[in-house]
Amino acid sequence: MLQTIAAFDRLGEENAFAVLARATALAHEGRDIINLGIGQPDFSTPQHIVEAAIKALRDGHHGYTPANGLLATREAVARRTLALTGVEVSPENIMIMPGGKPTMFAAILMFGEPGAEILYPDPGFPIYRSMIEFTGAKPVPVPMREANGFAFSAEETLSLITPKTRLLILNSPANPTGGVTPRAEIEKLVKGLEAHPHVAIMSDEIYDVMTYDGEAHCSLLQFPEIRERLIILNGWSKTWAMTGWRMGSSIWPNSPASNRLYDKVRKLAVNCWSCVNAPSQYAGIAAIDGPQDEVEKMMRAFDRRRKTVVEGLNGLPNISCITPKGAFYAFPNIEKTGWKAKKLASALLEEAGVALIGGPDFGILGEGYIRLSYANSEENILRALERIGDFLERAKAG
Repeated sequence: MLQTIAAFDRLGEENAFAVLARATALAHEGRDIINLGIGQPDFSTPQHIVEAAIKALRDGHHGYTPANGLLATREAVARRTLALTGVEVSPENIMIMPGGKPTMFAAILMFGEPGAEILYPDPGFPIYRSMIEFTGAKPVPVPMREANGFAFSAEETLSLITPKTRLLILNSPANPTGGVTPRAEIEKLVKGLEAHPHVAIMSDEIYDVMTYDGEAHCSLLQFPEIRERLIILNGWSKTWAMTGWRMGSSIWPNSPASNRLYDKVRKLAVNCWSCVNAPSQYAGIAAIDGPQDEVEKMMRAFDRRRKTVVEGLNGLPNISCITPKGAFYAFPNIEKTGWKAKKLASALLEEAGVALIGGPDFGILGEGYIRLSYANSEENILRALERIGDFLERAKAG
């Protein structure tokens, strides 16, 4: 038998793709499956973005691009960053990435090794912990508690930092909970981080424009006191329904004080993915600089669905759901049903035809919850809620 290094045996997975595969297989067997599992907008990429990529191909943009991305693409990201945060960022600090995960991969790889500790949100995006364990570092969960609106607590987060802590991962608006951490809490965290200058921060802000009920996203970029140890993860996937285009962006410090993080990630790109394809980058420019009507239309639809989901879940037996303030996920509490979360999610898929994700797939603190994506039509959401209610009633009767 071939012998690979132990790190590969520690790699986890993103179970949403396994659920998607099973749901697809059941659908091919003729089952009517409603998929509320995958975190992907159900809208098509806006047409002017598609046309920009087609034009790029027709104009002959078929070759390699710079490892850090086309200057025009990086300039577009800088314009968007200024518009959203009020912060000027040089294109020389921006990396264009093949999706959001490479930024996680790079940041965790830079700071993770045996003996190091990396803090990450729990429940949170599963790849955080997977990559931390791959490096041999110790994953330290930062609890995202329902009682706190699934926002992080600055006090609790700071209490988890030790001399071994190398990296703190934050995510707001958050996957899988829809939690949004208020600015006041972020300010407390930043103030407390002054006592821990050895800790780098990676802020996953991929859902930055996806907030509701007057909530405003607070970017960590707005705090200059941590700028030289801050990595911002962002991209096109969620905002413009471009998941398959594999277009991500990140902002890195590159000063001597930061140990030239930007140059390190550029070298990693050269060694790993070389570059991001040109047509996608031209599409990315069109997304940022073009009309935002379709984005606004999507957000209005998500908001309507969010209200439908919360009302419907709270009407189901033994299920409660706080109102998510961001992203396009609900994270209902199912403890009173008596079911373990993953077992319930599996039963709902196999017996009721509704694909959901069990909370433990997002961390050790996810038990007692399931994730429901409302990136699906209101009609399908209502059908799914009816099926879930019927299933719980049958299970109770049985």
